Amino acid sequence: MATRTRRPERREEPLSRERIVEAAIGLLDTAGEGGLTFRALAERLATGPGAIYWHVTGKDELLNAATDAVVAGTMIDGTADTTPQEAIRALALGVFDAIDAHPWIGTQLARAPSQTPMLRVFERIGRQVQALGVPHAAQFTAASALLNYILGVGGQNAANARGHQSDTNRTEFLETAAAAWANLDPAEYAFTRNVAGQLRDHDDRAEFLAGIDLILTGITARQWPTDPAPS
Repeated sequence: MATRTRRPERREEPLSRERIVEAAIGLLDTAGEGGLTFRALAERLATGPGAIYWHVTGKDELLNAATDAVVAGTMIDGTADTTPQEAIRALALGVFDAIDAHPWIGTQLARAPSQTPMLRVFERIGRQVQALGVPHAAQFTAASALLNYILGVGGQNAANARGHQSDTNRTEFLETAAAAWANLDPAEYAFTRNVAGQLRDHDDRAEFLAGIDLILTGITARQWPTDPAPS
């Protein structure tokens, strides 16, 4: 009688905090924050909710960890010959693209200003603001202006993208909006009518970076008050 060879059992990858966070990001991308439950996460990981609680204490911690994992991926170390302006542009575009790919990121960053993800971004911006030579008394203002612009425009772009999921839908949306602008009352909306064509043809990322450049130009050109740094 022939003996049957026993097939080796397939070993599943052990559950870890990293696997849980990765699965949470995937769930957030597809179902949004409302769809992130420990039951749904347990099904995705083929485990029980209790095993997940061993690694994370609750949804808030999981949201923060997922946000931090995405944001950390945008933190690109600059080279020695990178200017502060170039470093800020690279960081800003990284966060913009991260919010575009993961729309829930924008809400999480704005909701938790004292948590690690937001602090990562603010710290990187602040160090480059210092490198620009902005006086200490104006550094918070300059860094905050950049941060608020990045999060505001990034979040708005993500919200717009959810409204038109394809390039075709985006084109149709802009065509309709531009036509509406062009037909506004010329006396009341002279400027808006005049830039209707630019609305139709604009590139979101290019406009975003142009806004960053405008802020950087203002930061470097302004005559800031020079207060001594605290000892």
